[in-house]
Amino acid sequence: MKNTMKKPVAIPVEKLRPFAGHPFKVKDDAEMNTLIESIQTQGILSPLIVRPIEDTDEYEVISGHRRLHAAQKAGISEVPALIYALDWDAAAIAVVDSNLHREHILPSEKAFAYKMKLDAMKRQGQRRDLTSVPLAQKFKGKTSREILGEQVGESQDQIRRYIRLTELIPEILEMVDDKKISMRPAVELSYLTKEEQEILYDTMESEACTPS
Repeated sequence: MKNTMKKPVAIPVEKLRPFAGHPFKVKDDAEMNTLIESIQTQGILSPLIVRPIEDTDEYEVISGHRRLHAAQKAGISEVPALIYALDWDAAAIAVVDSNLHREHILPSEKAFAYKMKLDAMKRQGQRRDLTSVPLAQKFKGKTSREILGEQVGESQDQIRRYIRLTELIPEILEMVDDKKISMRPAVELSYLTKEEQEILYDTMESEACTPS
C-alpha cells in the first residue's frame, strides 16, 4: 500500500464514514474510556488511514474506527489521517489486517473478518489486471484459503469453521461471543435454517440450557 501523502492531513470528523461492512465492533467500554482520556490529554498520536469516497469530499475509514469514535466522544472536530487511493477489495483486506493484531477479538469478529478478506482475495485472484509478479506468484498453486491461513496462523479447517459462524442468527452468535456455546456445536448449528435456529434459541432461553 503506497502512501499518497507525505504527512497526515486534518480531516473533519463529519466527513469520515465507517468502512462498509466493517467486521470489528466499537464498544463503549473501559478500554474506550482509556482511549478517550488519552486523546483528550495527548491528542491522536497515530493517524487514521482513510480512502476517498468517489464523487464526494468524504472519506471511508480503513484503520482507526476506535480512534475516530473516541475523538467524537472527546469532542474533537478534526483528526489526522493518511489518505490512500484503494479499490474496495484492497481496502477490505487492509481493514482486516489492521485489526487482527488486537489482543481481544471476538469469534464473531474473526468470522466476518475472515469472510470479508477471503472474498476480497478471491476476487483479486480472478482479476485480469493484476499482473505484478509477486501477486501472481502468491496465488500460483494455492487457494485463497491456504494463503489466508498462512497469514493469520490458522488452519484451513479452522478458517472454514469461523466463516460458518456467519450463518448463525445474531442471537446465537452473541452466545458464542459470550462463551455460552463453544465453537464445535456452534458450527453444527450454523447448518440449521434461520427459522430452525430461532426455534432453538427460544428453547435455549426458556429452558436456560445450551447445546454441547
